[in-house]
Amino acid sequence: MSLCRNSPSQDIYDVAVIGAGSAGFSAAITAADEGARVALIGYDTIGGTCVNVGCIPSKALIRAAEAVHNAAAARRFDGVEASASIIDWRAVMAQKKSLVEALRQAKYVDVLSGYDTLSYLEGRAAFTEGGALVVDGKQLNAGKIIITTGSSPHVPAISGIDAVPYLTSTTALEMEQLPASLLIIGAGYIGAEIAQIYVRAGVDVTMVSRRGLLPEAEPEISAALTTYLEFEGIEFITCTEYKHISNTGSGVQLSLICAEGDRTLQGERILLATGRSPNTRSLDLASVGIRQSENTGIQVDNHMRTSRDGVYAAGDVTGTDQFVYMAAYGARIAARNAVNGNVLTYDNTVMPAVVFTDPQVASVGLTEAAAISRGIAVRTSTLTLDNVPRALAARDTRGLIKLVADGDTSKLLGAHILAPEGADSIQTAAVAIKAGMTYQQLGEMIFPYLTTVEGLKLAAQTFDMDVKKLSCCAG
Repeated sequence: MSLCRNSPSQDIYDVAVIGAGSAGFSAAITAADEGARVALIGYDTIGGTCVNVGCIPSKALIRAAEAVHNAAAARRFDGVEASASIIDWRAVMAQKKSLVEALRQAKYVDVLSGYDTLSYLEGRAAFTEGGALVVDGKQLNAGKIIITTGSSPHVPAISGIDAVPYLTSTTALEMEQLPASLLIIGAGYIGAEIAQIYVRAGVDVTMVSRRGLLPEAEPEISAALTTYLEFEGIEFITCTEYKHISNTGSGVQLSLICAEGDRTLQGERILLATGRSPNTRSLDLASVGIRQSENTGIQVDNHMRTSRDGVYAAGDVTGTDQFVYMAAYGARIAARNAVNGNVLTYDNTVMPAVVFTDPQVASVGLTEAAAISRGIAVRTSTLTLDNVPRALAARDTRGLIKLVADGDTSKLLGAHILAPEGADSIQTAAVAIKAGMTYQQLGEMIFPYLTTVEGLKLAAQTFDMDVKKLSCCAG
């Protein structure tokens, strides 16, 4: 391995990978394993979003806040009383930071030393009008190029926003002092996870959106989760327009236009949780004819090829499937195709997705609305968790399971879970859909008793029977 900082080698590489996050490492390692000589070009902190400012820090803080909440929730059990509180938020943040640094070192920096044909180059990459790739202005010669520059928090065009010290998903996970109140613009998965962290930490949280909580989820799940989060103290406000943001003496003020009239909200801090934008601005893609979508993501075909011959792209920079595991998956395909020819194709038809709220939202396959839009004669089954023995024993029946099937063939098309342990159950549904199973076949499988995943079996049986009439283990 050679480590170069701001001085790219003049050697010729088989593959140059732009971006040293999860997708970039996946592409670089895969290409190296395929026998290619690879240049991995990084800029700013190595490791990208997931380990530094996304998955790892958010899940660590979710667990910390969950520990406080679960102590109070222990009162569900007769004869049990417990309590917990956050006494030093700086210590919580420091522990999170140590975890991030350790994983960044172990899973990114240290990994490079195992590859003799992989050079790490640090600098800002861009294309010239002539089509050359340059790093900090110096040309880098590579046969194939893979763009994996990721994404950044999106900043919406709201009047006054530039004059307000707003938080993003990055900085919201770095606050060393808890604010008294937090306004959150946006109610997608990022906003939902961060909102629950802070309300459980004792912050007064208000979420504002134009389409409600998790608008892409099944409506039954969105409605139920809204109720649960409201019970924890989060206030939800639906508006038609974000009118203006301004500073006050003690925080920020947000003016809204709502169906029932104008509203004004105040909070100590404000968080923009309005999605993420692909990192493409500095690359000068137009100069080399690389086409982009309306959301500025790089357009790719199912081989991960861009509109320019020899240039591929994968991960968040494509503007689709913005999950770290899909970034790594797409990057592996791009790398193998770049080295061996375009033989592999990207398939996201059975892509599980999880929102790490409590209860968790986990889904795979088609929603009911998506299936109907395809002209499918849809059948659905919905099972509330008070029919799942595991939930009853845990004295936590928040949630439901919804299955979507083809009414003509009985094949499973989608599974959607809202449950405290829903994330650990969704892969079973993903395998069932991938295998082309019918809901009858899923309902006939043997599942371990007193598990959350057993709810999938019961939900499958609910298509044709009332599972309330079954004994505990008769399914």
